[in-house]
Amino acid sequence: MPTTTTLAASAKPRGPALEWALLVLLATCWGASYTFIKIGVATLPPVTLIAARTLVAGLLLLAVLRLRGLRLPRDAASWRRFALQAGLNSVLPFTLIAWAERSVDAGLATILNSTSPIFIFLLSLGLTGAERPTLRRLFGVAAGLAGICLIVGVEALGGLGRSLWAQLALVAAAVCYGCAAMFGRVFKGLDPMLPAAGSLVSGAALLLPASLLIDRPWTLAPSAASLAAVLALAVVSTALAFTIYFRLIRTLGPMSTSAQAYLRVPIGVAIGVLFLGERLAPTAWAGLACIMAGVIAMTLPARGAIPLPFLRR
Repeated sequence: MPTTTTLAASAKPRGPALEWALLVLLATCWGASYTFIKIGVATLPPVTLIAARTLVAGLLLLAVLRLRGLRLPRDAASWRRFALQAGLNSVLPFTLIAWAERSVDAGLATILNSTSPIFIFLLSLGLTGAERPTLRRLFGVAAGLAGICLIVGVEALGGLGRSLWAQLALVAAAVCYGCAAMFGRVFKGLDPMLPAAGSLVSGAALLLPASLLIDRPWTLAPSAASLAAVLALAVVSTALAFTIYFRLIRTLGPMSTSAQAYLRVPIGVAIGVLFLGERLAPTAWAGLACIMAGVIAMTLPARGAIPLPFLRR
């Protein structure tokens, strides 16, 4: 039976192509979450929506862990780390985003919340032993932001300045994600599903009492669409996404993993084109090129640097 604290052999990275594919999948899971949240908050209050999201996702991962023969750590130190990670990566940012999307469009929420790489870049400047900034990564940050602006367009930013507190909440959520990515490296010795499950269970334990006190969920009448959105958020955008996220924190590192923030926008646009009949502006194609250039610049290891774990043999 596998141990509870060591990485299962099957979870070891096999090559850079796999990590890149997982980065795209993570961006897709989280890129879709803004639409799910927008549908969910139509008939569900933000705290209850996020409490349900974390609870369902946490229970799902616990079931998967049981099937895999893994158990969560039982020591107090591990659960303190899980609780802190929950606050930074789910409780605070999820709730802030859900509250903000009551008055802000999903597209604007995406662009404001995609600034987490900037905060990771700034945080890394003052941390000993963290990934050091390079000119190429600085270019990646700038190219990614430029690409997002080209895709969303000036028209989409017309609401910037209105709903100021909601917009500031989205930026605050991005700061939380940046802190969570840096702190998430403390779990590098664990199977990625363990911190994912532990943090979600901790988050649910914090959010459920708040939901009961604030929203009295037994008095609510959510629509079928909102309930379906919660399920999609829990399974796709939380349980699956968190498992991928903690793996990439270990293999790519916080800064490179944050590059998925730039992929959320073009993926969201592609979903709109394929399923909603939306049309891309000419500038969107240039934006896609900028974003991909930014992702490559932020993800590829610098020449002469210590190889990433998935490049070691």
